Amino acid sequence: MSIFAEMDAAAPRVAPRSPVYAYRMRWKRRRLLLRALRRRHELARCRVHPERIKAAPTLAFATLRNERARLPQFLDHHRALGVDHFLIVDNDSEDGTADFLRGQPDVSFWHAAGSYKQARFGVDWLTCLQFRFGHGKWCLTLDADELLVLPGGRDLGQLTAHLDATGRVAFGALMLDLFPKGPVNVGHFAAGDDPRDHLPWFDADGYRARRHPVFDNLWIQGGPRDRVFFADQPDRAPTLNKTPLVKWRRGYAYVTSTHQALPLRLNRVFEPGRPTGVLIHSKFLPDVAARSAEELHRRQHFENAALYTRYHESLIAGVDFWHPDATRYDGPEQLESLGLMSCGDWR
Repeated sequence: MSIFAEMDAAAPRVAPRSPVYAYRMRWKRRRLLLRALRRRHELARCRVHPERIKAAPTLAFATLRNERARLPQFLDHHRALGVDHFLIVDNDSEDGTADFLRGQPDVSFWHAAGSYKQARFGVDWLTCLQFRFGHGKWCLTLDADELLVLPGGRDLGQLTAHLDATGRVAFGALMLDLFPKGPVNVGHFAAGDDPRDHLPWFDADGYRARRHPVFDNLWIQGGPRDRVFFADQPDRAPTLNKTPLVKWRRGYAYVTSTHQALPLRLNRVFEPGRPTGVLIHSKFLPDVAARSAEELHRRQHFENAALYTRYHESLIAGVDFWHPDATRYDGPEQLESLGLMSCGDWR
């Protein structure tokens, strides 16, 4: 059992909800769907394969900007894992991303010139695509700097077969920050490189969780960003629990990235017995300094961007996340042995 299943079992359940609360949550979900569908005009088709999408049992969705260097590894990793087709929204990339995507036969992509922040950090755009193409399919929603790994060395076909057999429609994962030894702004990352070769360290412990008071999910925090930037404001530390894989229905909606979803049952993914995975997070490659400088100017990635000025300035200056208790990454089996993910009842 993962350490998060133990945390989930220990966290008090939110008191039974009233009919009024259930009604409010239904309307919140409908408002999110309506908000997203109103933004469908912001999506311009670039290269779309409707028949390939229709035939694909497992789809991956992502919104990205200037991720040309990460894309080869991102696509190859998830192809090997079992993704059949990728649906990608390119938000005004300037680094050749669009030209690269045009050459990928298993990628359909759209261009969005609107505000990433106003589109709920890209979630509205992806909701439009999930509403149109995802109904009845297993949909994996990712950022371009995330690589999903599964316990037991298994693939998405095996996982979704197990979830179908056990009547589950969602799968949870911990977002695990990898980092280098030394300043994060030093080094070179070339297109096609595996980010795990450049970021070989992670925090194996120091995670905490509590029950989210609104969405009833396990709210996980910790890791290097929490340790370095938010020790004096732990509630502001990044949220690490995600529900990246869902058997989609047109009435579903993500609330905040893939951290929370509606209806509420989609959030119960860390309960004892459930398999869980890890999202390897490669944010801290050497380009993080340039990205942080751009974000200080664009202010598109946080609701209250002013609160994160010191955070971005530290990344530009080359903060060092390494510490003597850091653990060197050695593959999915290691993460399972540490309790950061689990097969659960997937035997």
